Amino acid sequence: MDIKALRTKLSGTITSAFQTYAKKEEKPASSSSAFWIMVQKEFGDHIRSWRFAILMGIILLACIGSVYSAVTALRSGSAAEQAEEGFRFLQVFTLSDGTLPSFISFVTFLGPLMGIALGFDAINTERSKGTLSRLVSQPIYRDDILKAKFVSTLLVIAVAILALGLLVMGLSLIVIGYPPTAEEVWRVLLFLLTAIVYVGFWLNLSILFSVRFRQATTSALAGISLWIFFSVFYSMILNLIAKGAAPSSTAGTEEVMDYQRLMMMLNRLSPSELFNEANMTLLMPSVRSLGPLTMEQVVGALPSPLPLGQSLLLVWPQLTGMIAATMICFGLSYLLFMRQEIRSRS
Repeated sequence: MDIKALRTKLSGTITSAFQTYAKKEEKPASSSSAFWIMVQKEFGDHIRSWRFAILMGIILLACIGSVYSAVTALRSGSAAEQAEEGFRFLQVFTLSDGTLPSFISFVTFLGPLMGIALGFDAINTERSKGTLSRLVSQPIYRDDILKAKFVSTLLVIAVAILALGLLVMGLSLIVIGYPPTAEEVWRVLLFLLTAIVYVGFWLNLSILFSVRFRQATTSALAGISLWIFFSVFYSMILNLIAKGAAPSSTAGTEEVMDYQRLMMMLNRLSPSELFNEANMTLLMPSVRSLGPLTMEQVVGALPSPLPLGQSLLLVWPQLTGMIAATMICFGLSYLLFMRQEIRSRS
């Protein structure tokens, strides 16, 4: 009887231990499924919103106009002579006849607007409607709310940018009449990936303002103000600094090089400048350097386009800088959101 009782007790203990372990293993799975459910819900809300439709309409019209401008410039004799040998398909993204900006100029200018418009009310609108406290009361992790907001909006941005890029490639293929090479396709895809990272930075910045400020109008104004500052006023400030720090006419080579490096470092504090340098290198294979060069470095250099691998090595610091800035903004948003108190009447 004692042996049977011991066996029964051991079997009960083992069964309860397995049940406890199974419950612990089910929690991450349920949390993961809840996270992706929130991502799908937010993704659908963005796609069906009038805000996204208006933004896509504006950007689509701008991109079609830029393609028409580039094709007009390619058909002219002067632009055709300036086109790089073997990479004329890439000129559709960089050329312009002067009537409208190029495609990369539109993406540089309107990309931040898309990121700000889709993320400025990510958290504070939930708080003002009283739905944030209901989300937190559900059996989900608190940080999954912020991560779902970011992932879903970034997916929407990625779909929009890839669709626009492929549309431009298709229109160019129809108008120009010959297909791109494999290297040109890879360069365009890498450019679109860089654009997603660039717009993702502004998305994270707008989410940070959405977490920090309780009013959606305040977070929108903060994001737009920073966008206007880097787009308009930052170059004016750099011009003033350049005039004040310019070396004299009798300065040596080292002083001039130090001045150029200083201005380049200050200029690269702007996200749009990092994006422009990355685009210029990826879409213009003839670009062999992004910094100042001396005559000793220029003499003897072959005027041939860089292969794709060398262009990637050249723009890797710019890509790393944009990704690092995006991660810093997301980290600050995560820290502020996890430390905030969420009440039922917030």
